[in-house]
Amino acid sequence: MPTIYQALAELESTHQPAALCTVVKSSGSTPRHSTSKMLVYPDGRILGTVGGGELENRVRKEALESLIDGKPRLLTYNLIAPERGDAGVCGGQVEVFVEPVLPPPTLVVLGGGHVGKAVAHLAKWLGFRVAVSDDRPEFCTPESSPDADEFYNCPMAELPLHLTITPHTYLVLTTRGSQVDAAGLPALLETPAGYIGVIGSRRRWAETCKQLNEVGISDEQLKRVHSPIGLGIGAETPEEIAVSILAEILMLRGGGSGKQMKEPK
Repeated sequence: MPTIYQALAELESTHQPAALCTVVKSSGSTPRHSTSKMLVYPDGRILGTVGGGELENRVRKEALESLIDGKPRLLTYNLIAPERGDAGVCGGQVEVFVEPVLPPPTLVVLGGGHVGKAVAHLAKWLGFRVAVSDDRPEFCTPESSPDADEFYNCPMAELPLHLTITPHTYLVLTTRGSQVDAAGLPALLETPAGYIGVIGSRRRWAETCKQLNEVGISDEQLKRVHSPIGLGIGAETPEEIAVSILAEILMLRGGGSGKQMKEPK
């Protein structure tokens, strides 16, 4: 069995998430003492222990939540009176720091044309792990998109079969038409992707929505999609459009407003 540190190194090399839980303070009688560690994987598996029993069960649940919201938390538990809701009967108190260990966010460009190539370039510069997916082989190669880390030459609807899509995955559809979008979006809407954006005019998006409604996709589901994609900065060239798209993603990711900085809050 690997040590906690070996497991963390493997997570980094394979770009996988987990939550590191560390006992940072204990007083009185507790099952584990300071620096005890436990690693919680997204599927609920654990490596190491912070004490077992109900205490560990509660920490594990908080760790899984941290992998969804990306936020650390400091947890305090009394181990005195379970009838009052305490996590045990040992008699002490323990504090556990839960730290989500997340890989760089992944941005997937679906459609490797001029705009897609520009989006991949800018996203890589901004620190995203970049994947390109296209059903046309010539648009899905290191030669066509040299800034991408991964390539998925497949129809859009099949992408979730090849790539694990998480709340930290951003899907940017720079495709060649509404029919391509309508065929692929149902599968993408079944994923927990943190962002789904579709390039094109309002008219094109309206046509896509019509096609999706006809196959049973509800308007409520379609509210997840950002289309037309990006912020209104008057972009025209592929590079300018890429700035508009990434600006919207960064705004949503960071909780920004999109207003000019000189405007009053």
